[in-house]
Amino acid sequence: MRRIAIDAMGGDFGPLPIVDGTIHALKKRKEKFNAILVGREAAFAHRIPRRFAKYIDIIECDDVFGMEESATGVLKRKQSTIYKAIDLVRDGQADAVVSAGHSGATMSLATLRMGRVDGVLRPAIATMMPTQVGSRSLVLDVGANTDCKAEHLFQFAIMGEAYFRDILKEENPRVGLLANGEEESKGNELTKETFKLLKALPSFKGNVEGSDIFNGSTDVIVCDGFTGNILLKTSEGVASSISLLIKKNIKRSPTALTGALLMRRVFKLLKKQMDYAEYGGAPLLGIDGCAIICHGKSNPKAIKNAIYQAISFVESDINGDIAKNIAQYSAKN
Repeated sequence: MRRIAIDAMGGDFGPLPIVDGTIHALKKRKEKFNAILVGREAAFAHRIPRRFAKYIDIIECDDVFGMEESATGVLKRKQSTIYKAIDLVRDGQADAVVSAGHSGATMSLATLRMGRVDGVLRPAIATMMPTQVGSRSLVLDVGANTDCKAEHLFQFAIMGEAYFRDILKEENPRVGLLANGEEESKGNELTKETFKLLKALPSFKGNVEGSDIFNGSTDVIVCDGFTGNILLKTSEGVASSISLLIKKNIKRSPTALTGALLMRRVFKLLKKQMDYAEYGGAPLLGIDGCAIICHGKSNPKAIKNAIYQAISFVESDINGDIAKNIAQYSAKN
């Protein structure tokens, strides 16, 4: 039975959405798992149905690392929920950790406490993005590394490929490098240097622009964490704004309201595609273990899907795949 450590106190809305998401995951999954909730038992124990209690362990912990705190401060907070949850994986008492808490703290602790996969220079946060053809694209890095070198982005491509093959079961993912034009000559010094390295990958299709992330033409999009994080936050903002604009204009016109009623199934499908809860969380690729970083505003559905993502991760050989391919290309160079 897989053991998933969960920071029960980390989200913006406290422990209840996280615990409810854990219960939903246990309800829906035929093959049960062991959930290890780290947090204040008195704050959420009443949400756990008796029939699921046998699948849940609780580790009492009062110290919660706040979203407003500096990520480096977590290194001194050994009694915090996120520190204890990550150490469960480090010490072999859990297979993976799921957290909707401070993403920087989670990333720093996971990297330092679990270590990196052999050959990995820097871990990267990878996130799924919807496309207009119904498939998904994977963007990395979206926040772990604001300053990168070309060899870091090259390894991000290898890690993204491994995720598509081992987790999403796509044998031949297409890799693109995010730039301000498709031509090899476009981009800054970092992307130009990275382009030269990525030519060694048979899966590399060249530079891609921002619009290509959503049109389904590329599966893995590589960029530095500064660019990727802005891309992620901008996409979330656009999706939210479009939804609000549609609602606002529908209310202004009876004709629009009638059309909306006829199109409600389409709107429902669109909302589902754009909802981050459908993907659960973002894996931190390149660490010697499994850490899924969730949105601070995660609802129970997002937590449920993050747990499923963690289980899929630990049941694959993605870390072995990453190590093997990095060693292969390092030998060539």
